[in-house]
Amino acid sequence: METVNEQRPERALLLSVDTGEFDAEVSMYELGELAKTAGALVCGVMIQKRPVIEGATYLGSGRLAEAAQFCSDNEIDLVIVDGELSPVQVRNIENITDTRVVDRTTLILDIFARRARTKEGKLQVELAQLKYSLPRLTGKGTSLSRLGGGIGTRGPGETKLESDRRHIRRRIQYIKQELDGVEARRNMQHERRRKNGALVVAIVGYTNAGKSTLMNHLTNAGVLEEDKLFATLDPTARKLTLPNGQQIMLVDTVGFISRLPHQLVDAFRSTLEEATYADVILNVCDASDDECHNHIKTTYDTLSQLFEDGRIAVPVINVFNKCDKAEELEERLFFYGDSNPCVSISALTGFGVDKLLDELERALPQTRRRVKLLLPFEKGGVAARLRESGIVHSQEYTADGILVDATADISVLEENKDYII
Repeated sequence: METVNEQRPERALLLSVDTGEFDAEVSMYELGELAKTAGALVCGVMIQKRPVIEGATYLGSGRLAEAAQFCSDNEIDLVIVDGELSPVQVRNIENITDTRVVDRTTLILDIFARRARTKEGKLQVELAQLKYSLPRLTGKGTSLSRLGGGIGTRGPGETKLESDRRHIRRRIQYIKQELDGVEARRNMQHERRRKNGALVVAIVGYTNAGKSTLMNHLTNAGVLEEDKLFATLDPTARKLTLPNGQQIMLVDTVGFISRLPHQLVDAFRSTLEEATYADVILNVCDASDDECHNHIKTTYDTLSQLFEDGRIAVPVINVFNKCDKAEELEERLFFYGDSNPCVSISALTGFGVDKLLDELERALPQTRRRVKLLLPFEKGGVAARLRESGIVHSQEYTADGILVDATADISVLEENKDYII
């Protein structure tokens, strides 16, 4: 018989400093969800209120002593800090608690590294990790300060720290070149879609809001659905036929999160910019979450960074998902003074999806129109053309010709405008 050794999850302690800059309790709950997504078992949470962050140790000495005692008493393997730490702060906290320390950014990068599946996604994550680690090599101890004189690898007297920095910079340059090639191919796809008149709808929103569930419900895309943060990273594009017969390209994108590390925004810019090429954006949020308004605002703030002038120049539909779980839903549909249309749905059950598709049809650029035509009998092929480019609602043979009620592309209707009645 085979014996399977199940690895014990890492036991984690969460630490935070509440300076009043943001809601520390909400942020810590989110950090706990991130830790669970990464496979850790959260055993304790400590929040210290301070006017400013302690430069050397992030928290005050008293609270760090409590954390050290907690780590010792509860066999803590990992301390996760809800902020971005300097190398000196990491080293000092590790020395005091005698426990490995990671910060919020490192945790998110770790999750992204696990979730990336495509070559592009893996390159983007590696780029973000390298950019984050480059200025943090200093202060990691004597292992990076030994002299070396390797032939063809290091200059005479060059330290290992300098060698590692040079290697990281070289790797960053290589990844950027690879991603530039990916972006060029994506731009060619966008140009081809534009020439073909294809309309694109991008699904964006806070992580774990149900974007992949909505994508699967509409297109049977088979995207991974999981009740975890950042379940999917790589963009997925599928064709969707709307009720009026119009075909669009539906694109799912990576989820957002509050205080998303700028390294990730920069690294995933080519992926996130799918939204800037879209004709309509669906901003999906979890209506059952008390923070849904803040989540939508976070998405807007992140999107605004992708547009040149900071203004989202694309129609946006706010989609309140998981409405079957939400309480006081009507109050949440009107938030923050936003004039964009709001639709409440449940992507899991399908409730409200028809209304969403109707709203989507209204928001898309008008490339088709519904008309009635009276075609001569010898022009029966036009009816077939109308059916190919849209929907023929009814077709009737009369004494005067073929009476057709159809919704079709404006270009096709323009070719046959003499028959429109």
